[in-house]
Amino acid sequence: MNFLSETWFIEGNIDFESKKYTLLAYLQRINRAFNENQLYPQLADLIFHFRNLQSFKDNKQLVKSQFPKKLTGIQLKKLHLIYEEMVDDTRLMQEIEDIVQYAMSEMKGAVSNGTEFYDYVENSLSISPVGILPHHQEEGYFFLSDGSRSIKVYNYKMSIFQRTNDRFRSLRSTFVNEWTRSFVTTYESIKLELLKARKTLTLPAVYSIETKLAFPVDETLLPVAKRYLVRHLSGGKP
Repeated sequence: MNFLSETWFIEGNIDFESKKYTLLAYLQRINRAFNENQLYPQLADLIFHFRNLQSFKDNKQLVKSQFPKKLTGIQLKKLHLIYEEMVDDTRLMQEIEDIVQYAMSEMKGAVSNGTEFYDYVENSLSISPVGILPHHQEEGYFFLSDGSRSIKVYNYKMSIFQRTNDRFRSLRSTFVNEWTRSFVTTYESIKLELLKARKTLTLPAVYSIETKLAFPVDETLLPVAKRYLVRHLSGGKP
């Protein structure tokens, strides 16, 4: 899927009608994915662009103070603006502001649809420990099941990283294998197989994450389940 570039609204020909067409084509692809129950990477990309536009709008006084100049690039994470001289600053700035205002208005509905579907998926999930949990649970396994007989097993490792004054948790997962649930193949038996075959983790934390609904695994169920597990491990209520 072709996403918007980070600076789509200030690139090339800054024309409201042209940018409107680009935006609507993008949102059409986003909404089509949502209609197919596919959340990622579409939702994350959409939220990124919405927040980026909001940051640009909130800092427009900084932009105006630098004119007459033409915006040629932007380092989005630090909102560091790079300019080159331009004569017709007032017209250009107004065109950019119109594009940003329109884009935010149009994106808001898609963000709402995406987040509502995300909540629907997350609310369908339940999490339970498999056997005894160790004191340290930053690394282990989780079993993912959508109510079918299939059980997908992932190794996970949670880490903490710092961004300015905030601390964030991230969870990296690796697909291990897939089992078919049966009378003899249970969560407990799968855990025993993992312990025998993968001895790098002597007493890993193991969780089952289940839903009775069917969603695309890679595009929806897995990314939502991972965030759900991070919240659980961080002490938040799922």
